[in-house]
Amino acid sequence: MWNVRNPELLIWVLSITCLMYVSLAYTPEDNYLIDCGSSTNKSVGDRVFVADNSDSNVLSTPQTIFVNTSSGPAASTNDSVLYETARIFDGASTYTFVIKKQGRLWIRLHFFPFVQNNYNLSMAKFSVTAQNFTLLKDFQVESGSLVKEYSLNITSDKLVLTFDPSVNSFAFINALEVFSLPDELIPLSVRTIGPQSSHQNLQKQALETVSRVNMGNRTVSRQDDDLWRLWVSDDVYLIHSNLAKFVSNVKAVNFSNGRLTEMIAPASVYGTATILNSDGDPRINANITWNFDVDPGFEYLVRFHFCDIVNNSQQTMVFNVYINSWFVYRYFDLRNLTSNVVGSPYALDVVVRVSDNPILNVSVGPSTPGELYPFVILNGLEIMKINNSRSSLDVADSISSTNSKSKVGVIVGLAAGGFVAFVSALVVFLMCRRRKLAHVDHSKEDEEFALRGERKFNADGTTIGYRFPFTAIQEATDNFTESLVIGVGGFGKVYKGVLSDDTKVAVKRGAPQSQQGFAEFRTEIEMLSQFRHRHLVSLIGYCDEGDEMIIIYEYMENGTVKNHLYGSDLPSLSWRQRLKICVGAARGLHYLHTSSAKAIIHRDVKSANILLDENMMAKVADFGLSKTGPGIDETHVSTAVKGSFGYLDPEYLTRQVLTEKSDVYSFGVVMLEVLCGRPVIDPSRPREQVNLIDWAMKWYRHGQLEEIVDPRLSDDIKPESLKKFGEIVEKCLAERGVDRPTMGDVLWNLESALPLQENEEKSIPYGESCSHTNFVNQVENNASTEQFSMVSMGDIADVSMSKVFAQMVREDER
Repeated sequence: MWNVRNPELLIWVLSITCLMYVSLAYTPEDNYLIDCGSSTNKSVGDRVFVADNSDSNVLSTPQTIFVNTSSGPAASTNDSVLYETARIFDGASTYTFVIKKQGRLWIRLHFFPFVQNNYNLSMAKFSVTAQNFTLLKDFQVESGSLVKEYSLNITSDKLVLTFDPSVNSFAFINALEVFSLPDELIPLSVRTIGPQSSHQNLQKQALETVSRVNMGNRTVSRQDDDLWRLWVSDDVYLIHSNLAKFVSNVKAVNFSNGRLTEMIAPASVYGTATILNSDGDPRINANITWNFDVDPGFEYLVRFHFCDIVNNSQQTMVFNVYINSWFVYRYFDLRNLTSNVVGSPYALDVVVRVSDNPILNVSVGPSTPGELYPFVILNGLEIMKINNSRSSLDVADSISSTNSKSKVGVIVGLAAGGFVAFVSALVVFLMCRRRKLAHVDHSKEDEEFALRGERKFNADGTTIGYRFPFTAIQEATDNFTESLVIGVGGFGKVYKGVLSDDTKVAVKRGAPQSQQGFAEFRTEIEMLSQFRHRHLVSLIGYCDEGDEMIIIYEYMENGTVKNHLYGSDLPSLSWRQRLKICVGAARGLHYLHTSSAKAIIHRDVKSANILLDENMMAKVADFGLSKTGPGIDETHVSTAVKGSFGYLDPEYLTRQVLTEKSDVYSFGVVMLEVLCGRPVIDPSRPREQVNLIDWAMKWYRHGQLEEIVDPRLSDDIKPESLKKFGEIVEKCLAERGVDRPTMGDVLWNLESALPLQENEEKSIPYGESCSHTNFVNQVENNASTEQFSMVSMGDIADVSMSKVFAQMVREDER
């Protein structure tokens, strides 16, 4: 019996009772939990998964097929009891769930393939749809337990979930969850980042959970989350773990200000964090970076979770947040955003589109270089895929739909072709006749201008190439027919074309959704207009009519170095060919680094950006990310990280310190590709071989570099040449830029590796440059008489002595 004479005690008890009520686990209004294939209910924590036959009105299927196993997943977990049974579908089958509360639902599909009763579940191949969304297309689970999680906004009184086996196959499911989500969990509209920032309306979109990560090197189990979410530890995604420090202080988390609840993320997530490790360097200027696998061609909702659990008033808490090369938030002020409430959680949502890179790179780093003990923190991260324009969340369905579009386009084009053929022929005839009459009295140069369009100039009078009319490019590429596509990249597709004067060209057309926008388009044109070198791909022209961003280059008959090393059926290159390709590419890069007052840093050196002409001569291409290097009184350029995953200089990746040595590192990676004949990252290989750099350098340090040489080279490489090549690679891949050689030194050593392969000292026929000894003598004999002509200047631009380059190569090579 309460003592009413002590009102303070009564108030205290009532307060505690209210708090206990508020802290009870979330109770969804719609809540379907099914242990598929089971004849008995199963308890998982505080939830009960009902037997599969408890409600026959939910499922419509041709026949009932249950299978079971006592083995379960290899790793015993709280939910492993769900994987002892499964339901088999040998025909299209439909779950129909009655929905009481319209709004967001979570759908969790549990899979664990086992073999039982003549069914090998790893052989199942099927598709899954929910309402009008494709969740899975021709899906297979080869091994291990797997949970696929989706979020749909249901605006009707039913949810229809369909399992459809592929031809000559079957479908299966081990367990199924369908339950309501709190209204505040998924926002209606989110800011997008990238070249065209706007807002994405998520109200009608379906989402798939790709990654849900708890920073601080701690896993949060489903039983510790009110929405039964699994938060995996961030250590497996962390790059350069030496830059990170893990902290934990769950007691500091404070939800009392009402901004967020534990529905967004539990206290166990906000109470742990990964912070920047400044113990060894109090003025460290580096990013903490995590890498995640994603499917290109989709947009992603990315949610960052932040919470100040350190409470160090001596440190500022302002930093930058990045996704890939984009700023998510510059000068992110956590304390200001949480009204200086220590331990107050904060969530930041953005949408980003991933075009062609299967890796999503997330970073946090200092906003002020040189700051004493910079504070950078991240507590949690969620990545959710957004359905594409075809209402699909499966990349396989996205690819097949693209192919279908192409086929439909061909059919429509053929049908329309007959109608417009006569009109087109007449127009072409009249245009050609008019052009011929207009050019009767023109000079040959004037004729070229008329064929190719208007020529443009910079403010200083230097040319920036021909501005082609869009119709001329359409004609050259047969209206961008798919059969002429010779490459696809972040900017768009590259087509083979033939101009009206029979010049073969490569036409790079920017896609509307390209992440490489107008800035990169203009950069590439301006860069290529400044330089002429036999080892740089030449610019022929461009087009910027309307929304078009098109660049026209010389056509490189033999495509990319990448395609000659792996991923195609092209004949293998000999070691001598590979060496000469490296020499040529190094010459092109060295020219960029030394031919003007400020170095030009390529920033995207990779085997796909080194092209081969009809004579297998290497030329560096794709200058959209290029940047002017530091001035005389500067050591580096500070800039957001751009480039290709696997090739990025670690110093540039973590500290945004960009120098010519960043290109040297990337070139070292290319040299490894050339030596090993495989990609930089190859997930299909055993774990220790996935990363080419780690794998190759391990063998190099053991003095057994021959163990990782491309098997197709067999005994083609002579030990002396291989040893020299390995020494160059090892120096290029040094962690710190100051420890790497210049590109001139790399070139010098590469040229030395060729005679070692051939067992004789002779000049390199690539560009017919003279030998080093003769060249040094020539320089010494002519240094005082200045007898170098313009022609000899062009030759000098291809040799490897850095000091000579600095004095002689300033002239454009013609």
